[in-house]
Parts: sequence; C-alpha cells; structure tokens
Amino acid sequence: MGIEIVRGDITAQEVDAVVNAANSSLLGGGGVDGAIHRRGGPGILAECRRLRDSSHRDGLPAGQAVATTAGELPARWVIHTVGPVYTTAEDRSHLLASCYVESLRVAGELGAETVAFPTISTGAYGWPLDDAARVAIAAVSETATSNVTTRRFVLFDSPAYAAFESALARAEG
Repeated sequence: MGIEIVRGDITAQEVDAVVNAANSSLLGGGGVDGAIHRRGGPGILAECRRLRDSSHRDGLPAGQAVATTAGELPARWVIHTVGPVYTTAEDRSHLLASCYVESLRVAGELGAETVAFPTISTGAYGWPLDDAARVAIAAVSETATSNVTTRRFVLFDSPAYAAFESALARAEG
C-alpha cells in the first residue's frame, strides 16, 4: 500500500475513486464539494438525490461514507463523506478518522485500487490543518483493505501540502 501526497486539483485525478468532503445534505456545496459537483456534472447530483429519497432521507451523518457515479470526472466513483465541525469543547477526531476509514471501506467494496482524498473538515468546518493531517495520515495508513493499493492526498495549496508532508514524515518515523 502506498500513500502519495500531491499538490493539485482533486477533480482532475485519474483514479478509481475520488473522495468528496461533502456536507450532510449530499446536494452540493462550496469548496471541494462544489468543485466535484460542478466538474462532475448533473449525474452526481441525480444519484445524491436518489440517496436522499431512499437510504439517506435525513442526510449523511458525519464520519460515514457513500458512493455515487463520478459523472464527467476522470474517476469511476465519488465517495462522499461528511467531516465533523471542529470545536475545542469536544474531541471529534474519531469522527474525522472515520471519514477516511469509511471511505476506504466503501472503496474496497467497490473494487477500487486507487483513491484520491482531499483534506476533510479543514475549510468551513474549521479543523486546524496540522491536526487534520495527523489524523488523516494515521487513519489511512492504519486501515487495511483488500484491494486499495494507492491512497493519494490531493492538496490544493502549499500550506496543506506542507502539513501533510510533515505528518507523513512523522508517521514513517
């Protein structure tokens, strides 16, 4: 299993599955979620609406994951996961880790070999970047799946890249 860190646009990744830092409605939003919906086209939103009409009537809870088509993205699937909102009043790092673990579980069930992850909860949800990187690297490196061989973190800017590079170096000892 390999962990890769790249700087770039997650919507341009040629992988089996792209992970979406979604909101609980599954109906699109800002940041990564909005970019994936815009570039992936209406097929993603149509499948998300079907999920909302059936198995996820109340939305997707934080820490869980579900897959849809990738529409016009160069991936086969989008795995939607909802990160927790950061607060100093309660440690929610187990929910943040669960986003990565559950996304890998779904990827394994789909038969995906390559998965691209964004940072989760670091935008509007306020999670400090260095801590989010630590949680993400630990969760992804400790999660076994039968077929996911490449786990790629796609980081939009230099601060995110530096945080994940540092977290990976610490994890590798």
